[in-house]
Amino acid sequence: MTGPGADEDVAAWARGLGLDGLVDIHVHFLPERVLAKVWAYFDGAEQHYGMPWPVHYRLPEAERLAALRAVGVRTFAPLVYPHKPGMAEWLNGWAREFAAREPDAVPTATFFPEPEAARYVEDALRAGVRCVKVHVQVGAFDPRDDRLDAVWGMLADAGVPAVVHCGHGPLRGEHTGLDVFARVLERHPGLVTVLAHAGMPEYDAALRLVQRFPRVYLDTTMVGVPFTESFMPLPGDWPARLAGIADRVVLGTDFPNIPYDYATQLRAIAEWAEADDRLGEPFLRAVLHDTPAKLLDV
Repeated sequence: MTGPGADEDVAAWARGLGLDGLVDIHVHFLPERVLAKVWAYFDGAEQHYGMPWPVHYRLPEAERLAALRAVGVRTFAPLVYPHKPGMAEWLNGWAREFAAREPDAVPTATFFPEPEAARYVEDALRAGVRCVKVHVQVGAFDPRDDRLDAVWGMLADAGVPAVVHCGHGPLRGEHTGLDVFARVLERHPGLVTVLAHAGMPEYDAALRLVQRFPRVYLDTTMVGVPFTESFMPLPGDWPARLAGIADRVVLGTDFPNIPYDYATQLRAIAEWAEADDRLGEPFLRAVLHDTPAKLLDV
């Protein structure tokens, strides 16, 4: 179960687990001019976060896709997100075009609290979207906004998973916090929710939401890696606490915007699996393939 030492070892390691590839529910591909602004933000990470954040896969799009495929990712959700009104519908169109030309990418969508949100989310669902990204921190909006109530309801009815960044990490926002998003789940308990970054740093609260709502999942994005452990560490009993929810954890990485290689995230997950006898290889197969494949309907 020891994780891969480097990216070139990942594909063989996955095959050793009996997997023909990985399914990553938290990857970012964006229009080039939007991605350039994201990378510029990370270039100023010492100002924003108090630490450097070098983007490991700062490559042209074709090379990024090749790198993702080289580590054995066979299906991924290319997540997009807006930071202002009037942006989400355009991003949804771009995401549909991207998925149409890249067969291993599932169609995704996003939204923002604006009068048009219900209409364009309904359009996206009709077009076959299989995952939605919601970035409460970057969007700086309240997920309880009345303009989003119909949207959450449509997603719950459709069973389409929403990958929601609502935790305080890496920076607290005006409307971040698991207690805030819990109000959305109380109103829409059937909503399939993937708590991005396992709700970082509110890991305890995230686990409580998983236990309380049967359609809430955690993704592994940046969780337990040395970079994040330096400032938002996991509880010491994390592997034991995952044992009871082993089928509610899914692979996410934040590729390409991570400040380390892809294999680093997989080593963290492998360490959890090895730390508790109730996890082991069945847990790895579930996290790296079976559960995210179920959520993305692939």
